[in-house]
Amino acid sequence: MTSAQIKETLIRVTKQAYADRMFAATSGNLSMYDRETGHMYITPGSYPYEIMTVDDVMIIDLDGNIIEGIHKPSSEWRMHAAVYRNDDTVNAIVHTHSPYATAFSINHLPIPVTLFEIVYFLGGDIPVADAAIPGTDAVGENCVKVLNERYGCLMANHGALAVGDTLDRAYTRAVYIEDAAHAYSIALTHGPVHVIESKDINKILGK
Repeated sequence: MTSAQIKETLIRVTKQAYADRMFAATSGNLSMYDRETGHMYITPGSYPYEIMTVDDVMIIDLDGNIIEGIHKPSSEWRMHAAVYRNDDTVNAIVHTHSPYATAFSINHLPIPVTLFEIVYFLGGDIPVADAAIPGTDAVGENCVKVLNERYGCLMANHGALAVGDTLDRAYTRAVYIEDAAHAYSIALTHGPVHVIESKDINKILGK
């Protein structure tokens, strides 16, 4: 993809996430990483999504040096950089504050495998990364620790994170995290929750 195409994709998915109420005001952040150039394309910090355009996308390197852009990058750029450094299959990241997933992150409660879609799209249960002060290296480092064989996690008291080789795939996973959290929350009010058995999970994963 060209630089222009990356920017257009980032804004398209960002606008979709905002329309889907995956975050409010200026919370949340999305990025794409071009491994050929070493450039990260990321949403600007504290800038309204309603008026965001391709001209507002920030381009930085993994050390936070600004390559192009008129704003400051998202304050969570270090989190994105940590994930990109750790996993060379990840080229896109979506960090949301979707309400049900965020609620479980506040409870520090992982979401068990209650739906088959969680296995297909996220690799298994949805773990909780330890809490860390926003904007610090520890946010990303804690996510990396729990993303092993997973494509998404909750971030204690902070929301959810989803990754993918493309931004569309990462966003789909973010949607499934919220959907799973929503369904699980309702199920807990109905009675005992029955999780999918390990043998069936292993069959799906080819283990």
